[in-house]
Amino acid sequence: MIDSTHSSAERAEVSAVRESGRTSVLVIGGGINGISTFRDLALQGVDVVLVERGDFASGASSASSHMIHGGIRYLENGEFRLVRESVEERNGLLKIAPHYVKPLQTTIPIYSTFSGILSAPLRFLTHKSGKPQERGAFLIKVGLTIYDTFSRDGGTVPRHRFLGRKKSLAELPSLDPRIKYTATYYDASMHDPERLALDVLQDGRAAHPEAHALNYVEAIARDGDKITLRDRESGTEFSVQADVVVNASGPWTDLTNDALGEDTKYMGGTKGSHIVLDHPELLEATQGREIFFEHSDGRIVLIYPLKGRVLVGTTDIDADPREVPVCTEEEVDYFFDLIHHVFPTIPVARDQIVYKFSGIRPLPRHEDTAPGFVSRDYRIEVDQKGPVPLVSLVGGKWTTFRALGESLSDVVLGLLGRTRTVSTAGRAIGGGREFPRTEKAKRLWVQENLAGAGARADSLIARYGTRAAQVWEYVEQGTDEPLAKGDLSTRELEWMVHNEMVSRLEDVVLRRTSIAFTGNADAEVLDEIADALAPMLGWDRSRHDAELDQTRQLLNERHGLDIQSRTRG
Repeated sequence: MIDSTHSSAERAEVSAVRESGRTSVLVIGGGINGISTFRDLALQGVDVVLVERGDFASGASSASSHMIHGGIRYLENGEFRLVRESVEERNGLLKIAPHYVKPLQTTIPIYSTFSGILSAPLRFLTHKSGKPQERGAFLIKVGLTIYDTFSRDGGTVPRHRFLGRKKSLAELPSLDPRIKYTATYYDASMHDPERLALDVLQDGRAAHPEAHALNYVEAIARDGDKITLRDRESGTEFSVQADVVVNASGPWTDLTNDALGEDTKYMGGTKGSHIVLDHPELLEATQGREIFFEHSDGRIVLIYPLKGRVLVGTTDIDADPREVPVCTEEEVDYFFDLIHHVFPTIPVARDQIVYKFSGIRPLPRHEDTAPGFVSRDYRIEVDQKGPVPLVSLVGGKWTTFRALGESLSDVVLGLLGRTRTVSTAGRAIGGGREFPRTEKAKRLWVQENLAGAGARADSLIARYGTRAAQVWEYVEQGTDEPLAKGDLSTRELEWMVHNEMVSRLEDVVLRRTSIAFTGNADAEVLDEIADALAPMLGWDRSRHDAELDQTRQLLNERHGLDIQSRTRG
């Protein structure tokens, strides 16, 4: 544990909460669903405090497949309500968060015509995987036809299309020539999940003066209507009195409830891992599309071009939330096998992996249901036995975070005896406000807001959306030097510290930027960023070195890197 202090922005948030000592609602868990609930309540004018034991969106929310999708495979589970909500939310996010959520052409390679017709009803009824049997073109056609009825958004989303082998290989020549068909439809990609979560959080903080968000602060006990919080940076403890407590800690919901004195058995999460490859040939083979298909074990998997790299995933393995999830060598073998399954002539090697990540999905307890058939829907549990209602969120996924936050907020408003005054439906998120939708509009926006940014304009817009105007205004007010091989600069880093609640080196390389994800977090880059952060956050040499050691260890042990410490002259 690093003995440290918060940035000035975080100190102000912690001080405000400690001095007040009370709030209407305490939200525990700073993943996307806790953050969405926080924003929704703040918009209703409710006093609300959110606490997160790590950095914002550093748990399950940071381990997604980077997709906003309607969940076509949930049709097989009979989860029609979830599919409808998911596609509505996907279509909505394309409009309210266009800086991070983009249309994604998705292609399914298909090897048979009628396979799976007899086994599909059994899977639907029992939710057990049984012997793997491929879903053929007929089943996929039926599924996509149903999916179209949910997802077309008044015709703005194209219908799916089927192609035979010859035309499929003309479009994607590296595909396995044994395929019989391909099916192509549209979902959406989410380029920067952690930054989208941060945008939602910042909107909540700005919506109400008594909406406070604290990272690296954990809830450790409950005494009546008081929750004891521990500041993990300073080690100090303090209490907050609340009228309602919301537990949105994802896979750790039962563990959080246990700390609060409640014995629950709501959760049964599964581990999902991914690898990121620097592989130009594989990237070219995808033609900018997600390749989404059923592997030989019946698991739905993906190969997905993102940020000039290729994301490959994912697994679905029962997991213990008390253990740190790590992508194993067996999972890497599985990923290489699935790549070979659809691109048999493209070799893949371990030295092309630039990043690995793994997380635990916040799924409900599922007993003997096969992991792939566990519901991805959510439910809300309310315990009113104690002096303060305890509201626990069970489940939830990235795509539906806005609707989930509204539903959870409505439950809380009912407990408070208040009514909704504002809806988040159609409300632009952060840098999605007035975001330019065409290349012409983008050029005009850059001329008006990022004059002088030059080649940096594109990266600033990609990272911040229209918030880039505020960032660039700050950058221009002082001396600015490049960092991380041009991925960052000293003034931009300073802006992050002042405005985005940065406490640690890992916050920058893992969540405020894509430096680690794209494979650019080497020893030199880490040293350079730590050197720049030290005076901004008041680190002495001991803290500076501890930050480097901890971040190297995190990247090496959890993300598959091999970063050695540099010898300083």
